[in-house]
Amino acid sequence: MSSLVSTEVFEPYATALMSIAQSQNLVDRFGDDVAYLLNLIRESADLQEFLANPFVQVNDKKAVLKQITGDPVHPLVQNFLMVLVDRRRILFLEGICQQFQVRLRQLKQTVLAEVMAAVSLSETQRQAISQQVIALTGAHQVDLDVRIDPDLIGGVIIKVGSQVIDASLRGQLRRIGIRLTSAL
Repeated sequence: MSSLVSTEVFEPYATALMSIAQSQNLVDRFGDDVAYLLNLIRESADLQEFLANPFVQVNDKKAVLKQITGDPVHPLVQNFLMVLVDRRRILFLEGICQQFQVRLRQLKQTVLAEVMAAVSLSETQRQAISQQVIALTGAHQVDLDVRIDPDLIGGVIIKVGSQVIDASLRGQLRRIGIRLTSAL
């Protein structure tokens, strides 16, 4: 089902937004706006529920979106949000934004590296991970999606596409345990 929704809804709208961005020479600005919108959605379950609620009036959804996107979001992106509300597609905003980011990464030859870390990373550590991913993939740029998982004890797990690099203490302990078990 999600791949059907992705194909039928996310992709056409993400493609349309990218077309507008390219025609207006605003690709970077729209990329920033989409990242801002994704952050808003992910941080507020109330906002997600509000936008997805079919009983909330269209004008109320538009008013709230205009209020929270005011200055930080380009007027063309705001207009796009109003179209999504009118077409009853605003509940798919997160997926549309994610698909837009996929297209943006393709355009900029950027890869997404999902990083699980035991603690928050310093800027130096982020740069080191980015450099490793660039060396591994040959990409021009790297977007890091860092999440904290205290269960890792220490180190990081980096996932780029289907490749996983487990440099966590938990992973090292697991590998030692496997070696000890097979040696017995």
